[in-house]
Amino acid sequence: MSDSVTGTKNVWPYYAKSNVDNATKQAAKDKSSLGKDDFLKILIAQLKNQDPSQPLEDKEFIAQMAQFSSVEQLSNISSEMKLMRQSLGFASGLIGKDITWDGLDEKGEVVAKTGAVESIVVKDGSQFAVVKGEQVAMDRISKIAEHVDTTASGETK
Repeated sequence: MSDSVTGTKNVWPYYAKSNVDNATKQAAKDKSSLGKDDFLKILIAQLKNQDPSQPLEDKEFIAQMAQFSSVEQLSNISSEMKLMRQSLGFASGLIGKDITWDGLDEKGEVVAKTGAVESIVVKDGSQFAVVKGEQVAMDRISKIAEHVDTTASGETK
């Protein structure tokens, strides 16, 4: 938080100690875990340095390749889950806001519609904002604004 006396604590050279500590811990954590590239390097080193009189059996090689494939798939799943969490976080931030999108009127003509987002639903991996019972795809939204309550007479509260 910033005010005229203390200023901002997360601007150079006044980084907040908690933010620096968290970044340092995350960097150390990232370096301590093995990724798919490390696994592949170990497998290649093992193949290069194997004893020619006792080569790696087919079953062992297939098992190691299956492990590599599993590591790669888990890494991909982790990346997708992270993207989904970020995307769902953005979408949930729309709840209570007014959005404008291109919709169809009774005649089937394209018109700009506006309404407050009531909820977010996910169908087949795609997210939709629910406005007055209508599901609006995220890529159809053309404007996002703070919701303004109005009274019956049209005045803002």
